[in-house]
Amino acid sequence: MSLLKPKIHWEQDYSPKFLIGGIIFIFLIFSLRLWFLQILKGDYFAKKARDNRTRLVKIYAPRGLIFDRNGKLLAYNEPAYDLAIVREDCKQKGLNVYLQYISRLFGLKVKELLEIIKKNKFRVKSFEPLVLVPNLSFRDLARVEARSEQWPGIKIIVRPRRKYSYSKPFSHVLGYVGPVNEQELKEDDSLSGGDYVGKTGLEKVFDKVLRGKKGLKKLEVNALGRVFSEQVLSPPVPGQDLVLSLDWHLQCKIYDILKGRAGAVVVMDPDTGQVLALVSSPGYDSNKLVLGVDAKEWKKLLKDPLGILQNKVVQGTYPPGSVFKLLMAGFFLEKKAKFSSKDVVFCPGYFKLGRRVFHCWKKGGHGWVDLKRAIIQSCDVYFYKESQDMDIDELHDFALANGFGVLTGISLPFEKRGLIPSRQWKLKRFKAPWQRGENLNVAIGQGYVLVTPIQVARFISALINGGFLYTPSLFLNKKQIAPKSIPINQIHRQQIVEAMIATVESPHGTARRLKIKGLTIGAKTGTAQVVKLKQEDRGKKIHEIPYRFRDHAWMASFGIIHGRKYVVVCLMVHGGHGASGAGPVVRSIYEYLSHRTKGTNK
Repeated sequence: MSLLKPKIHWEQDYSPKFLIGGIIFIFLIFSLRLWFLQILKGDYFAKKARDNRTRLVKIYAPRGLIFDRNGKLLAYNEPAYDLAIVREDCKQKGLNVYLQYISRLFGLKVKELLEIIKKNKFRVKSFEPLVLVPNLSFRDLARVEARSEQWPGIKIIVRPRRKYSYSKPFSHVLGYVGPVNEQELKEDDSLSGGDYVGKTGLEKVFDKVLRGKKGLKKLEVNALGRVFSEQVLSPPVPGQDLVLSLDWHLQCKIYDILKGRAGAVVVMDPDTGQVLALVSSPGYDSNKLVLGVDAKEWKKLLKDPLGILQNKVVQGTYPPGSVFKLLMAGFFLEKKAKFSSKDVVFCPGYFKLGRRVFHCWKKGGHGWVDLKRAIIQSCDVYFYKESQDMDIDELHDFALANGFGVLTGISLPFEKRGLIPSRQWKLKRFKAPWQRGENLNVAIGQGYVLVTPIQVARFISALINGGFLYTPSLFLNKKQIAPKSIPINQIHRQQIVEAMIATVESPHGTARRLKIKGLTIGAKTGTAQVVKLKQEDRGKKIHEIPYRFRDHAWMASFGIIHGRKYVVVCLMVHGGHGASGAGPVVRSIYEYLSHRTKGTNK
């Protein structure tokens, strides 16, 4: 058998060249892609990577504290916990899954949560915490934290929450803070969703001062949104503290004296304009409002028959009744031609003007009275007769110069001006000319006249401090603006002051129940008619008349205790007669002040 050699065919093999070429081609594609990503778009993707890795988070600043004149803490902060969502960290499960979980956890509707997100979509970036549920309880906080590993898109935000030591007595002065609303967000670029701002009282007026400035910190997070590093870029700036002129003990004492009845009391230092107490009753629980109330509860507060949300000292406008006779006395002495305080008028219990009969509060009349006795016994007929020919426009200007019908400038929101009528005002309001008989109503503080308790306190202060209208101050060390002088000279002021003292000291004075041994007190009572009572209701006792028809009770006073002057003004809404309705409240205040340590600010 022969051995045959196989025939070999030599052919050129091109496979290595194709392989090398393919490798070079793929390398070029990767090179071009890397060039595109790292060179051409390098800065863009580097920034995006940093954004995914780092986040900027705001640090809430502690709100400024509020103290009384003796250093008593009235408003402070405590830790609060909010549930927030970071939308960028919700991609794995989906935003809707997160919202359904939160809905089940807190009993909220998904629609409500979506609405919150929609409102803040452009204010809060997707990688920033967006608050959905504020003010978590410790129980809710524990429930959220127990499942935090399963829900990386949910964050707990810690911030300061406002707390008030003496909530109800100080509610109308301090006010309260609450969640920022849409209008407030539009007006202030420094605010964001979930922030708390002052809603009323000093918290509102000095919100920016108290709020301070937020800080900023940088967080480094992993793919699951967990923080593994943080750096403070700018620390928060705490809000400024406020030191008030108010005396917390006096404020609380007066609130207790009022016993939840509708009323207003203001105590002032007439020589400085400092307010020592400003109480509007009843008060509300401002701590409860910080946490938020539902629509039903809020509606109930708004419709409260005693006006629980109204600061009656500065927002309540009422007919002053016979308290206005002090201003009228100054007007007669300064402006009425040929007027003498010694001239006497006979009071038979009524006064006729044309066919109309104007009655005095005392049916039998007061007999012959001069100006001093007319103030002491609050004779209406005297003021009817002396005012019948007065120029209402002249009285209007005089009253404004004495602080009525104008804002006092106290640092509280929504202050009312009250009303002092004039010919022009009536023509504009009622399209009718001023009538002579309307002078008589104005002269006894009725008709169209409306004042606030703070205006009355400011006027009484001017009568005894040398004739100066100070801007009422709620701050201990605030420098006073130069006061205005009232247009009543020293001699005439002294006559009015002496008549006020006699109103307390005289056995026939309407404010005689204020007489306290060893104290010098001057006062003027006022009973302001709300509506004209029906014939069958006249002569009834105060408790027999429907509440809304009862007269308002005024007591405007000053006292000198251990050489120090005080002005105390009390208004009891629908409280009846000034002496019996407001008198006991004012007497209790003076008794309390007289027992305070001599020569101290306590």
